[in-house]
Amino acid sequence: MTDNHSRVLFDAVPLPIFIVDDDVRILDFNPAAGRLMNQDRQVVLTRRGGEALHCLHSKDVNEGCGKGPYCVDCVLRNNVTRSLRHGERVREKTVMELRQEERTLTVELMVTTAPVTVEGRPLALLILEDISELVQLRRMLPICSKCKKIRDDQEYWHSLESYMGKNLDLTFTHGICPTCAKEMLAEVAAMRRRP
Repeated sequence: MTDNHSRVLFDAVPLPIFIVDDDVRILDFNPAAGRLMNQDRQVVLTRRGGEALHCLHSKDVNEGCGKGPYCVDCVLRNNVTRSLRHGERVREKTVMELRQEERTLTVELMVTTAPVTVEGRPLALLILEDISELVQLRRMLPICSKCKKIRDDQEYWHSLESYMGKNLDLTFTHGICPTCAKEMLAEVAAMRRRP
């Protein structure tokens, strides 16, 4: 495969992918990562990952991303280190707090790293998957045992369709299962037999 084919594949993946060094400095990234950072390409290149992603803790200390107390437990940084030092492919969940304009956004991520060699230099491939919706699906939802409405965090009750549509961007179509169809047909037949 040629370098051009590799670039086409790299750019076609819909997940944010970065090529980083041992200090998690961004050396390259695909269009999905560019949309995530929403910054000019030249501004992002050679910045540390936390700075480019607007990690809430990237400015905790003057030295920047990777140097603050929270950075010791940073899954992105630790997975990149494991991949480069031990040649491991690492996949781990984490929660990141990102600055977005005037607010803090909490994102649940699956972080995947793998060692790569580019022009003889050992680097790491860093892939980020937003799994916030999946995590939300796995938590327990309070649901009414009679009407099947779902209670949200603000104590409001929503129909299943509206809750799923609002929180998970799902749209429902309606049909009738075979069991309910038989029951409905039996009800209609019984109604016809009545005088």
